[in-house]
Amino acid sequence: MPKISSDTLWELASAEVQSREDGTGREEDGGVDPGSLNERTVFFIGNKAGGKTTILLRCLDRDEPPKPTLALEYTFGRRARGHNTPKDIAHLWELGGGTSLSDLVQIPITAQNVRSLSVVLVLDLSKPNALWGTMERLLQTTRTQVEKACSKPQRTLESKAGSKQQAQNRPLMVLPKDHPDRELINPFPVPLLIIGSKFDIFQFTSSKSESLMSKTKSLFTQLGFGTEKGKSMSSDLSKPLIIPAGMDSLSQIGSPPTTDVDIGTLHAKNPLDLWKKVFEVVFPPENTSDHHRELKDPAKDPQYSEPQIDSMRAQKDTELDQYRRNASKSWKGLELET
Repeated sequence: MPKISSDTLWELASAEVQSREDGTGREEDGGVDPGSLNERTVFFIGNKAGGKTTILLRCLDRDEPPKPTLALEYTFGRRARGHNTPKDIAHLWELGGGTSLSDLVQIPITAQNVRSLSVVLVLDLSKPNALWGTMERLLQTTRTQVEKACSKPQRTLESKAGSKQQAQNRPLMVLPKDHPDRELINPFPVPLLIIGSKFDIFQFTSSKSESLMSKTKSLFTQLGFGTEKGKSMSSDLSKPLIIPAGMDSLSQIGSPPTTDVDIGTLHAKNPLDLWKKVFEVVFPPENTSDHHRELKDPAKDPQYSEPQIDSMRAQKDTELDQYRRNASKSWKGLELET
C-alpha cells in the first residue's frame, strides 16, 4: 500500500524541484538515472516577426499556424536514440520582440545548461536596415549572459554507481591554434547557427524551399540532439550560402564589394568593422532607440493588440488621468486655505 503523505501539492512540487537542483533524482520511485539522459538547450533569437516560430515549428514537424511570440516562450522536442532507450530532450526557448526584450536572456541561459546550450539567430533578410543592429545587440547580450553563467559553479550529478560527473561538460568554443584569423576574431562561446530568413522573397521560384528547409532541420537536429554534423556547404553567391563553422576565413571572404565608398576613408579597426561600415553606408541603420522604449511594455505593442481590452484600458487610463488632475487641484486648494 503506498505511503500516504499529508504534504500539500505545492510542498511536494517544491521538494521535487529542490531534488532536481541538488542532482538527487527520485530513482527509488521509478525515476531515470540522470547520467543516462541527454538534454540540450536551443535558444532562438532574432528580428521581430522574422520567422523564428515558423522555422521552429517546421523543425519539430508540427503542422500548426505560427502565432506571435509573447515575450519568451518555451517548448521541447524529443528524439529516440534506439529501441527501449531514453529519448533525448531538446529544451527550446524563443525570444520575441526582437531586441526590445533582450534582458530576458537570463532566463533560458543558466549555469546549469550553458555547456549544453546552442543559439539560433534568425535575421530577416527583407529588413536589411535593421539586420546588423539586431545581430549585434542580440549577440552581445547573449554573449554577456553566457559568460556570466560560465563564471558560476556548476552542479554535479550522481549516478547509481555513485560516480559524480559534471552536468553537460561540453567545452566552450575556442579557435584552433593554427587558425589564420585567431588574432582577429573572438568566436562566440557556444555553438551559433545564423539563419537568413525570407530568402524566398529574392527568388523567382520557391522550388528549392523544401530543400533549404531540409538542410535547416538537419542543422537543428545537430544542435538539439547531437546528431552527426552534415557536410553540406555552398559558397556560391548566386545561391543560398551554407557555411559550416571553421570552413571559411577572412581572406576567403575578402573585402566588401563596393564602388560607391572609398574604403580607405572608413578607418576600420578590423575586417569585420570594415564590413559593418560599408554595410551601413548601403543600408543606413534604423533609429530604434525610441521604438525600444515604447515597446518595453508589451501591452503597447500592436502585435499583441486586443481591440476590446485595449479600448477598455484606454478608457480606464483616461479616467485615471482625470482623477489625478482633480486630486492635484484639490490638494492645491487645501494648501491655499491653510
